[in-house]
Amino acid sequence: MHVAFIGMGANLGHREATIRAALDRLRQAPGVAAVTSSSLHETAAVGGPAGQPPYLNGAARIETTLEPEPLLDLLLNIERMLGRVRREKWGPRIIDLDLLLFDDRVIDTPRLTVPHPRLHERRFVLEPLAEVAGEVRHPVLNQTIPELLARLPGAG
Repeated sequence: MHVAFIGMGANLGHREATIRAALDRLRQAPGVAAVTSSSLHETAAVGGPAGQPPYLNGAARIETTLEPEPLLDLLLNIERMLGRVRREKWGPRIIDLDLLLFDDRVIDTPRLTVPHPRLHERRFVLEPLAEVAGEVRHPVLNQTIPELLARLPGAG
């Protein structure tokens, strides 16, 4: 059984309901044995076009028999089923599901980079992730999620 961590975000539509629907679809997916989710955190949009509405962000810990690329396919399929259309990089979205960590693997393929390349720079990812992955170590930086969070500017 593998353990993976998923970042979730939404800033269009019924944000909380859409994230909950994504979690429900994850729980029902073949190959997914367990899903634990963080609380949801509202944050201002980071990057992308100006004037975006605020995001709701969360994280989930999943136990799965899926390998990384089939798990990525599952996440992309859930996004599509919930109405995500990719129009512009870092633009507003109805749902965003990112594979943040997968076991202690380091993956760098044309389709997938794990750990997520900006994971350690983003408070909106690390805060909810700390709730479900507190003792997990970043496989490249060798620091726990709370340690990475404490390194960010404005931590206190």
